[in-house]
Amino acid sequence: MSATLAVPDVAVPPPAAAQAPAMSARTRLLLDAPVLPTLLRLAWPNVIVMLAQAATGLIETWWVGHLGTDALAGMALVFPGVMLMQMLSAGAIGGGISSAVARALGGGRRADADSLAFHAIAINAVLGLACSAGVIAFGRPLYAALGGSGGSLDAALAYSDVVFAGNALLWVMNALASILRGTGNMLVPALVICVGVVLLVPLSPILIFGWGPIPALGIAGGGTALVLFNVGGTVALAWYMLAGRSIVRLTWARLRWAQAWDILRVGAIAAISSVQTSLTIGLATALVGTRVGSAGLAGFGTAARLEYLLIPLVFGLGAPLVAMVGTNIGAGQRARALQIAWIGGGSAFLVTEAIGIAAAIWPTAWLGLFGQDPALVATGTLYLHWVGPAYGFFGLGLSLYFASQGAGRLLWPLLAGLARVVVAVGGGWLVLTWTNSLEGLFGALGLGLVIYGTTVVAAIRGGAWSPRPA
Repeated sequence: MSATLAVPDVAVPPPAAAQAPAMSARTRLLLDAPVLPTLLRLAWPNVIVMLAQAATGLIETWWVGHLGTDALAGMALVFPGVMLMQMLSAGAIGGGISSAVARALGGGRRADADSLAFHAIAINAVLGLACSAGVIAFGRPLYAALGGSGGSLDAALAYSDVVFAGNALLWVMNALASILRGTGNMLVPALVICVGVVLLVPLSPILIFGWGPIPALGIAGGGTALVLFNVGGTVALAWYMLAGRSIVRLTWARLRWAQAWDILRVGAIAAISSVQTSLTIGLATALVGTRVGSAGLAGFGTAARLEYLLIPLVFGLGAPLVAMVGTNIGAGQRARALQIAWIGGGSAFLVTEAIGIAAAIWPTAWLGLFGQDPALVATGTLYLHWVGPAYGFFGLGLSLYFASQGAGRLLWPLLAGLARVVVAVGGGWLVLTWTNSLEGLFGALGLGLVIYGTTVVAAIRGGAWSPRPA
């Protein structure tokens, strides 16, 4: 017997003949076209956009590295929280938005899809403001608990306060992008964010180091550039939808719990999974911080950032998986939905495993981009040797997590994430306590990724998406 989330099923879709007049050509493509070509067609702009969005953090890290080791260590303390905001707003709640919109369109419910768009923006705006308030209020004790002190703690606060002051803009931008992705439109969000990254390349160093009449803001300048990036993306996506160019219209709607629940029943559970990922890296950061100095902490943070880079890369495949699986589930095509999931999962495994093996063989090719300190390179190399070869299982599990969002069945990805936390952090702490060796901690982190991926595969193969008994 398979375990599934105890939430209501979506409405049974009307017969195909009744659906056809309400469906766009884009929706029919998700239901009928060959799986792999369609997945790749939808994924390539999304992979570009997510890599571009991840590049914003890498660009800032590269420039901040010129400010010294304390500044780089400060960014390592803040980065798990910044990535958590990205994962929650785009991958978790954003996935719930895309799933709800896709299922509504797949079932021929165009009016519901329009209403869901308004609810999506309202939900993300409120959550973004709440997260901002929490981090700004409790940033100092939070970063101190993660191992920050002295110059690294000051740098973390200077960066964090600026980034989280504009955090709600990130959430609204990703709500708008998720609505479009739920319709199968991956290209427009890709174009908007790629243009933003091009503008960020010169803007970030100008604000960090100053130029002409613009004063040098230091590490806070990197945060300011990121906030301006979010402002531009939000305005561009809102303009596109308000101009009536999307399948789903952006119009005022009365807030209703049923519509909000259609998003949150997937997104809120998915948010727990996103928290698990950041919690694993955050707690590992704290453990490493108890054994090494600022340079070693910066090395771990820089190496772990490669793992975080896999998240937007897999999300490039994951967003189409949410749309394709959700649309087919909404239309009652469960066998096709499973086929889509396996093809997407296998593709993600191959790409992320190749990256992990390359990082394990040539770790300095990545670490050397951000610093040359011997302690930084030694700690980062050790992490990549132990964890890099397990990256493929992380990509596999994460892609099937996105597919499960589309299916509205997230219990097993959630349990797999919990198992990862227990093995990686709990097991890593025990080994570190007994041996005082970072090798044991990093070995546990790698084992946690293997368990995560294989657990999700076993659950779906065992029938986790099967219809519930009447």
